[in-house]
Parts: sequence; C-alpha cells; structure tokens
Amino acid sequence: MLVSIAPMTTNVAAIRSLFLDGPAGRLEALLNLGASNATHAALLCHPHPLFGGTLHNKVVFHSMKALNSFGFPVLRFNFRGAGLSEGKHDNGGGEADDVRAVLDWLDHEFDLPLIFAGFSFGAAVGLRAACPDARVRAVIGLGVPVAPIADRSYEYGFLKTCSKPKLFVSGGHDQFGPRPQLERLVESAPEPKKLVIIEGADHFFEGHLRDLRDAIEAWTRNAVGV
Repeated sequence: MLVSIAPMTTNVAAIRSLFLDGPAGRLEALLNLGASNATHAALLCHPHPLFGGTLHNKVVFHSMKALNSFGFPVLRFNFRGAGLSEGKHDNGGGEADDVRAVLDWLDHEFDLPLIFAGFSFGAAVGLRAACPDARVRAVIGLGVPVAPIADRSYEYGFLKTCSKPKLFVSGGHDQFGPRPQLERLVESAPEPKKLVIIEGADHFFEGHLRDLRDAIEAWTRNAVGV
C-alpha cells in the first residue's frame, strides 16, 4: 500500500533550456530551477534512446515534478545521439560517461548534495555512474530492466557495494522487470533500500504515474530528510 505524503509547498516553475559539455559533444538539457534554500540538486536520466526515449518521457517528467516539489533544482538531459545532443549511441558505456559529466556540472553549478534518478535504460546506465560517486547521496531506480531490452542485458554487481539510500519502483506487470528477478537484485544490495511494486502498472507506469510520484515523494521525505 502506498501512502501519499504532501510535498513542500514551493512554487517552482522556472525552466532553463541549455547545452552542457559532454564527452562526445554538447548535451541538450532542461533544468527545472529550485528554491533559494534548496538542500539537494537532482539528476534524471531517460529510457532507451533507440526506442524513443528522451528527456521528455512521461515517467521522467513526473519524477522531475516529484523531486522539484521539494524545492530541488532538477536536471534532465538527452544522452548522446538523442534529441539535439551530439554524438552516437554507445550501448551504455559512453552514456555512463555522459552521466558523470552531468554530475560534475550539477556539483559545480549548485555545490549541493545530489540525488540521482533514472528510468529503464537511464537507471541501468546511470546507477552505475551514480552509486560510486560520493557527491550522490541517494539513488532512485525506476523500472530497472533486470530482463534484457532488445537482447541487451545489464549487469548490476556494483549495487552490492552501494550503501547509500536506494529506492526501486517498478510496475507489477513490468515486462522488463519480472518480480522474482527484481526482488533478488534488491536483496543483493545493502541497506538502506526500499522496493515499491505498483500493482497493475506496466514498465511505463501507464495509468499509474500519480502512484509513481507518491512513491518518490514519500521515500524522498524519509530518506533525504526534507
């Protein structure tokens, strides 16, 4: 059962469109500005670009709204080769370098503790870069693909040493996240951690985006202390 907890009442609507320097060229990004007294900044990564994933994805957008509601500045960007970002798709390797470059930018821009969140491919790639980064204080994996996407499997051995707070949210009918495999993955990770299964939802949380936001908001308030 999910309990909805109202976020901080901040009216944060300003958005900056920008390009960041990435390892393979400039990266297209959108920054939802935060409150002047923001305690954290957040990064969100989108699903597989070869299947239409961009920073405008609905799951990414609603996750941004959840984190931005606490007054955090939240950055979304397009991986190399997606949207107006330069470079070519690199099957996850180069995209992890993109994440590292964007974390560097966020750290330089805000000098705040960072929160990472990624959806699907963005989770598989981004968690690998964010978990060992000491600047990232908490991580969120949405629709983590424990089953192959387009015959590509992802390796999550790094989670066994990821001791920072971790939230995993998946749909009960996620075609890329069979529950037994997902539960084994989460069990292999150290505390603190939380797994939320949204019953009736598929990989894209269709019809359950409000439940997704509720899960992120409730966990963030407890895990990050806002």
